[in-house]
Amino acid sequence: MEITTTQLGLAARVQNLSKTYGAGETSVAALDDVTVGIRRGEFTAIMGPSGSGKSTLMHIMAGLDAPTSGRAWIGDSEITGLSDLELTLLRRRRVGFVFQAFNLVPALDAIGNILLPFDLDGRRPTALERARIDGLVDTLGLGGRLNHRPHQLSGGQQQRVAIARALATAPDLVFADEPTGNLDSRAGREVLTLLAAASREHGQSIAMVTHDAVAASHADRVLFLGDGRVVADKPRQSAEQIAAFMLAAEVSA
Repeated sequence: MEITTTQLGLAARVQNLSKTYGAGETSVAALDDVTVGIRRGEFTAIMGPSGSGKSTLMHIMAGLDAPTSGRAWIGDSEITGLSDLELTLLRRRRVGFVFQAFNLVPALDAIGNILLPFDLDGRRPTALERARIDGLVDTLGLGGRLNHRPHQLSGGQQQRVAIARALATAPDLVFADEPTGNLDSRAGREVLTLLAAASREHGQSIAMVTHDAVAASHADRVLFLGDGRVVADKPRQSAEQIAAFMLAAEVSA
C-alpha cells in the first residue's frame, strides 16, 4: 500500500529536488537533491543566507517554478510535469500567497482584493466561505477599511488585506515570502502573530521564507538552507538561537 501525503500529514513535499540555472561553466545549482515536507497545520520558517536556495525551494513547492530534476507535491497532487493551465488552477484553488510587496490590485478596494481568488475562479464564495471571510475581516481588524483602496491603507493594513486574501479560500498551504520585509517592527510583529494564530487556531499550513531571526522565531519549525541543501531542521527556536545558528553557519562557510 502506498503511503499518501495525507496520511503522513504533509501539506507539501519535494523529493530529490534539484534546480540548476544556466548551462555549462556558468551554471548555478540553486537546489541540490533536497527532500523535505511541510507538515499540515504547522507554521514553518525557511531560512538561509542569500543564495542558499530558500526562495527557489518555495517557488517550486508553490508551482511557480519547475525543478531541473526531482518531484513536488501539494497535498496528494503531484505538480511536477503539470501544464501551465493545470498549475494555474491548482495554485488558485489550493495555495495562498503573501508577498513582501503586498501585491494588491490598486484599482480594487480591500474587499475586492480579498475576494479576488473567487473572481479569478469565476465563482462567488459559498455561505461557509463568506462566513470565513467575515471572520478573517473581524480578526484582522479590517471592518472599517473594506471600501478603501490600497493607497488609502497603511503598509500593515495592506499586508492584512493580503493575508485575508491568502486565507479566504482555506488553501492547503500558504506561502509567505518575506512578509514583514516592508513593514516597521510593530506592524511586522502583528502580521507574524496573525500568521501564527492562523496556523495554531485554524490548522492553516504556512511556509514562510525569511532572513529575519525575529520573524522565524514565531514559527513552529525552522528549516535552514545552505548551498542548496537543508542543513538543519529544528523545532521552535528563539530569535537568539536562530541568529546564533546563522552566524555559526556563515563563519564555517
